[in-house]
Amino acid sequence: MTHRQIMEALSGLLLGMFVAILSSTIVSTALPRIIADLGGSQSAYTWVVTATLLTMTATTPLWGKLADLTSKKMLVQTAIVIFVLASAGAGLAHDTGTLIAFRAVQGIGMGGLTALAQIILAAMISPRERGRYNGYLGATFAVATVGGPLLGGVITDTGWLGWRWCFYVGVPFAVLALVVLQKTLHLPVVKRQGVKIDWLGAGLFASSVSLLLIWVTLAGDDYAWLSWQTYAMVGGSILLALLFVLTESRAREPIVPLRLFRNRTISLASLASLFVGVSMFGATVFLAQYFQLARGESPTVAGLMTIPMILGLFLSSTVSGRIITRNGRWKAWLTGGAVLLVGGLGLLGTIRHDTPYWHVAAFMALLGLGVGMLMQNLVLCTQNQVDVRDLGAASSVVTFFRSLGGAVGVSVLGAVLAERISGYVREGLAELGGPARGAGGGAQGGIPDLAELPGPVRTVVESAYGHGIGDIYLYATPIAVVALVLVLLIKEVPLRTRSGIQQGDDAERAQHEEKTGTRAEREAAPAPAPGGARAR
Repeated sequence: MTHRQIMEALSGLLLGMFVAILSSTIVSTALPRIIADLGGSQSAYTWVVTATLLTMTATTPLWGKLADLTSKKMLVQTAIVIFVLASAGAGLAHDTGTLIAFRAVQGIGMGGLTALAQIILAAMISPRERGRYNGYLGATFAVATVGGPLLGGVITDTGWLGWRWCFYVGVPFAVLALVVLQKTLHLPVVKRQGVKIDWLGAGLFASSVSLLLIWVTLAGDDYAWLSWQTYAMVGGSILLALLFVLTESRAREPIVPLRLFRNRTISLASLASLFVGVSMFGATVFLAQYFQLARGESPTVAGLMTIPMILGLFLSSTVSGRIITRNGRWKAWLTGGAVLLVGGLGLLGTIRHDTPYWHVAAFMALLGLGVGMLMQNLVLCTQNQVDVRDLGAASSVVTFFRSLGGAVGVSVLGAVLAERISGYVREGLAELGGPARGAGGGAQGGIPDLAELPGPVRTVVESAYGHGIGDIYLYATPIAVVALVLVLLIKEVPLRTRSGIQQGDDAERAQHEEKTGTRAEREAAPAPAPGGARAR
C-alpha cells in the first residue's frame, strides 16, 4: 500500500478514535460540576471514571480475539455505535447511578476502539514503518485530548447548553466516522472454519477483573481494608482467575493465548503497561479537580491549563514515531519515556493549591512527554514479537494491562484522595475553630461548590484539595519506578519489515506450497541421465 492508500484507509479509523477520545475527555473538566449537580460524592466521582475503565479492561481481550476471527471493519463500527449510544444515554442521566451505568457501557465501546485501532494499524503496516503512523494516532489522541476539555469547559460554562451537551456533541462526529470507515477501510476478512469464541473464558476473565476492581473501589470506605468482605472478594477474584487460566490452557481458541507469555518481551511489556496505566490514569484523572477545586478555576480555564501535558504527549509520540521509522531503534525511547514519567510524577507530588502555574505546567509537560514515548511503543515492541494469527490477541493484552492498571490506579488513588481530603479539611476547620464537618470532600461528602463557601472555609477546602492531589502524585511515583525497571529489562529486537496482511499472505502461501510442493517437485524432477549423471 502507498502512503496515500494507507492514509485513506486510516482516515475513518482516526476519526472514530477522535470521537471516542473526545467523548471521553470532554467530560473531564465538566465532571466536578456534573457530580455537584447530581448530588454525588467523591466516591461517585471516582466511580464515574472507574466504571468506564472497568468495562474497557474486561472487554479489551475479547475485542482483540474477535479481531483475529472476523471482520475488523465491522467490529470497529460496532464499537463506535455502542460508545455513542451510551454517551447519549449518559446525557439523559438524572442521578449518579444512571450516569455510572451508561459510563460502564461506554467502556465496552472504548475497549473495542482502543484495541482495534492498534490491530488494524498492525495489519496494514510493518513494524518498521509503524512508528511513523503511530505518530498520527498520537496526534489524533493529543488533539482530541486537548479539544475535549476545552470544548467541555465551554459547553459547561454556556448557560443555554449545560453539561449534558458534553455527551451529545460526539454523535454527529460518530455518524461521519461510520460513513468514512465504510468507504475507506478495506481489509481482507480471514474466514476460519469451525472456530468458536471461548465465552466461558471471557466470562471468567471479566468476573475476576470486575470483582477485584469493585473491592479496590469500596475498600476503606464501605468496609475496612482488612475485613471479611476483603477476604471474600479477593479470594473470589483469585479463584476466578485460576479457573480462567485452567480454561484458557484447554480452550482451542483462548481469549488470551497463554503461550504469548513465554516471550520475554511480551511479558515485560505487559507488566510495564500495567504500572504505566496505574501512574498515568491514576494521576491525570484528578487534574480537573485540582484546577477547579484547588485553584478555583472555571471548567474552560481548567481545560486550557492542561495543554502543556497534551503538547508534551503530542510532540513525543509524533517525533519518536518518525525517528523509530527512520532508524528502527525503539528501546531508548521506552527508557527515556519511563524516566520522564518518574520525574514528572515526582515533581507534581510537590504541588499545592498556591504553587505557581508555570511550575505545574512544566511538571505536566514532563509527564506528557513520558506518556507519549511509552504508550504506543510498548504496543509496537509487542506486535513485533508475535505471529500474525495472534496479532489481535497480543495487541489487546498490552492494552488490557494498561487499562487494568488505570482502573486500579483510579480506584485506589481515588479512595486515598477522599481520605486525605477529609483529613485535611478537618484539620483546617479545627484550626479555624469551626465544625469539623460540612465542607464536603470526603468519600461520602458531596463535591463542594466553592462559590457558596465563606472565604476562610473556601481557603481550607482549596488547600485540602491541593495538598491531597499532590499526595496522589507522590504515591504514583514509586509505581512509575517499577515500570522503569521493567522497561530496562526489555531486550531490543529489530523491527520487522512485513505488515500483518503480508505475513498472513506469506503463511497462506507457505501452507499451499507445503500441501502441493512435494508432488509438484516430483513431477517436475528430470529423469536420471545415462551413466548415473543427472541432466542439467
